[in-house]
Amino acid sequence: MEAYLPDALFILLTLSFIAQLYYLISYHSRLKGYKPADELTPANIPVSVIISARNEAKNLVANLPLILAQNYPDFEVVVINDCSVDDSGDLLKEIQMKHPDLKIVTVTQNDRFKTGKKFALTMGIKAAKNEYLLFTDADCQPASTNWIARMAANFSDTNEIVLGYSPYYKTRNFLNSFIRFETLKTAINYLSTALAGNPYMGIGRNLGYTKTLFFKNKGFAAHMHVMSGDDDLFVNQNANADNTAIEIHPDSFVFSDAKTTVSSLYRQKKRHMGVGKLYKNKHRKMLSFDALSGFLFYILLVLCLVLNYDPWPALGLFIFRLICQVIVYYKVFKKLDGKNLLWYLPLFDLVYYVYLNIFGLIGTFIKTTKWK
Repeated sequence: MEAYLPDALFILLTLSFIAQLYYLISYHSRLKGYKPADELTPANIPVSVIISARNEAKNLVANLPLILAQNYPDFEVVVINDCSVDDSGDLLKEIQMKHPDLKIVTVTQNDRFKTGKKFALTMGIKAAKNEYLLFTDADCQPASTNWIARMAANFSDTNEIVLGYSPYYKTRNFLNSFIRFETLKTAINYLSTALAGNPYMGIGRNLGYTKTLFFKNKGFAAHMHVMSGDDDLFVNQNANADNTAIEIHPDSFVFSDAKTTVSSLYRQKKRHMGVGKLYKNKHRKMLSFDALSGFLFYILLVLCLVLNYDPWPALGLFIFRLICQVIVYYKVFKKLDGKNLLWYLPLFDLVYYVYLNIFGLIGTFIKTTKWK
């Protein structure tokens, strides 16, 4: 029986290798071949930018002027001051005096029910005067003055949802590098599946959809009881192959600062991972199979190397998979402002799949009651 154990492990390793290769070739390679438009397509549709802010006075000072200075002919900015106890209210009024296109919506705490980000965003969407909506956060900065123009150019008679990309600023430490890598891998997943006609999520730091779509599908009503998911759950429930577009031109990126401590990252990811169990069944299976096969690939690789006298077949699969990843990811990482992260691929890919499975379990069993 013991003599057959290494062979059985290698067979399982090969199966997990095939599964990983399937995701790489069937999905991720689509983003490798995708080229965003170089020339900016004129878009004159009126746009409302919506930002929900709770105790974000410092970030509003730094980032709101960059939103208001966008090079776009017809837009308004709607900021929801969501139960803030800092100077956000006074600050917004001061900014509004200089920028009449700024609309302020104030949400106050109600003793009878808890207000969360979804409630605040719903108030902002109701207050918005325009059909086409772009969403970002108070701690985010657009990469250029053409952010609105780039995102708005993707709306059409059929395109009701636009998925953007929102990387983190680079700093010189290990945690920042891994967070940027994880963000990059997440973007590769949701952007490439959208190109494959199977969109399943978006990121609220850089996302667009129409007001009609929001109210036609009753907004966040189906998952209002969940504190997170204003972005990915809404997209998961309403996006399809015919109504969704992506935008990855560098001018359309929206940057923010990554978490700087493991504890703050844990709180953020615990909140985000908890909504995955509410995805459509086909998307849960797709993501779970990728996460599990990637995790098993590394576990089985180690077991094969430890228990098998001939390490080369197992190492051969690892090297071949790594070569395929580099071929696909070189252009993708470059497009998504993460070219330098390719050097970390062998290490971070391992950490990524361990991380996915751990937080997947945490998100399944632990309920989050705060959005901020």
